Amino acid sequence: MIAEPERGVAALRDAVARVRAEVGRVIVGNEDILDGLLTCLLVDGHALLEGIPGLGKTRLVQTLASALHLDFSRIQFTPDLMPADIVGTDVVQEDAAGHRSLTFRPGPLFSHVVLADEINRATPKTQSALLEAMQEKTVSVGRTTYPLEDPFLVLATQNPLEMEGTFPLPEAQLDRFLLKLRVRYPSAEELHEILRRTTEGTEAKVTSVLDRQGILELRRLVRSLPVAHAVRDYAVRLVLATHPDRPGAPSSVLRYVRYGASPRGAQGMLLAAKVRALCDDRPNVSAEDLREVAKPALRHRVLLGFEGEAEGVDTDSILDDVIAAVPLP
Repeated sequence: MIAEPERGVAALRDAVARVRAEVGRVIVGNEDILDGLLTCLLVDGHALLEGIPGLGKTRLVQTLASALHLDFSRIQFTPDLMPADIVGTDVVQEDAAGHRSLTFRPGPLFSHVVLADEINRATPKTQSALLEAMQEKTVSVGRTTYPLEDPFLVLATQNPLEMEGTFPLPEAQLDRFLLKLRVRYPSAEELHEILRRTTEGTEAKVTSVLDRQGILELRRLVRSLPVAHAVRDYAVRLVLATHPDRPGAPSSVLRYVRYGASPRGAQGMLLAAKVRALCDDRPNVSAEDLREVAKPALRHRVLLGFEGEAEGVDTDSILDDVIAAVPLP
């Protein structure tokens, strides 16, 4: 177990550096997305990756899973996927004496790292099968509840909602994701490197550099990092400023937002800010850390009203206004 704070900070920094290096052997760019995934891993959260097809979202998650000594499963979401295909089901088994009994056969959700690929292509009924697992880390089948082993991490990918054949995620499920990460299109230099790695020679193999016990120890370190009251108050004021019925909300919130971020948004910001501070070798969280993580922690929790939806307002622009309107501590 990591005891001294200085050793703990160094251990977290070194572990993150090793994972980054291994993933970087295969993945070009997307360092900010990888940092977001590692943040979710270290604070016991889930991540939603959004981007157009072909940007390497699935490959990034698979490569990260290869760098972790954890059980991994992939679920390809389709419109005909049923909840039992994800969580598992009771099956009838017959022993040598001819006696029959119901035995639970676990689904792919019973893994440490679950890739929910193209999650918004499944129907809402199937999407909702993840709710209990993501929040409670249990799965209920019939009258029996089965626990999921720590660490349990759902990394979901989705195409933008205006694409054909997709179903918008329910607000309740979106709120279960700690961060929503937007995968950008690669630059010209990154495209050159992608082509070189994928069309010349053989691709690099990734080895596991972080195991289950190490992850759980690092999680305890992150949770133990204290946050000053002034910084915590800043997180509270940022979240409250996303609500149109609260004093101090900017004009864009008053005009376009139907409902602001939930308390999980404040929790997500604080936890992500802790990881950012520790990765920068700082045992204290600053208001600037909160500003840096505000968009991925809040963008999927700010619900637009009719006017905002009609005008295609981007929640990131609203969050820019919120950050500018809320004074620093």
